[in-house]
Amino acid sequence: MTIPSVPLGGPVDMPLLGFGTWQIRGDAAYDAVRAALEAGYRHLDTATMYGNEAEVGRALRDSGVRRDEVFLTTRLPPGRAGKERATLEASLAALGVAAVDLWLIHWPPGPGRSVPVWREFLAARDEGRTRAVGVSNYGLGEIDELTAATGQRPAVNQIRWGPRLYDAKLVAEHRERGVVVEGYSPFKTTNLHDPVLTGIAAAHGVDPARVVLRWHVQHGIVVIPKSVTPERIAGNARLDGFVLTDEEMAQIDGLSRI
Repeated sequence: MTIPSVPLGGPVDMPLLGFGTWQIRGDAAYDAVRAALEAGYRHLDTATMYGNEAEVGRALRDSGVRRDEVFLTTRLPPGRAGKERATLEASLAALGVAAVDLWLIHWPPGPGRSVPVWREFLAARDEGRTRAVGVSNYGLGEIDELTAATGQRPAVNQIRWGPRLYDAKLVAEHRERGVVVEGYSPFKTTNLHDPVLTGIAAAHGVDPARVVLRWHVQHGIVVIPKSVTPERIAGNARLDGFVLTDEEMAQIDGLSRI
């Protein structure tokens, strides 16, 4: 598959389609990541609190795919504020890599605590332990606080996203700040049986899930579907071969107003 990427600044590009691993642990996580890499995914998303970094790292090593071909994200739990360096080193050891491509603050750690954590993130980036840094589940005001205090913006804000949550103004406000929007739980926030989605899917000979993923990609929003079923993992990766029209994109955007 050919998946476009979005620049995060400097030499770092982030594929718009990734493979999520939330709630997948143990052998299931290993098998799912192996299936994802075999299907062509080159972007893996994990987190300290997921408890599966070792399996993700082992699957990557065993896959035969070169490390420099895969964009790798992990996250710091808010409860680890003040222990950023130790947490990142533990993540790198579990993943079996010298650096990750993106390190995110998983949730705002609480009033007055975000800026000190962010300074540690910037230091880790400057030391080469992560190529880019960002946040997850942050509001625009919280992002502005980090930027005002340090002069450096998060590269990414990962938030819950899907057609029902589409907000063009919110996306525009992120882009005005130079922050990439990454969406998680694309299917949990979507009724895949909605007639708009099923109709568009039928017109293109694909399933509604792929329509939702293609909608993200065409909007330039990073998306990280997850599955433990090899057939579904492979199916979600097949986004080549069809393009949503402007009218179809507008119809899907309109689901947020229903």
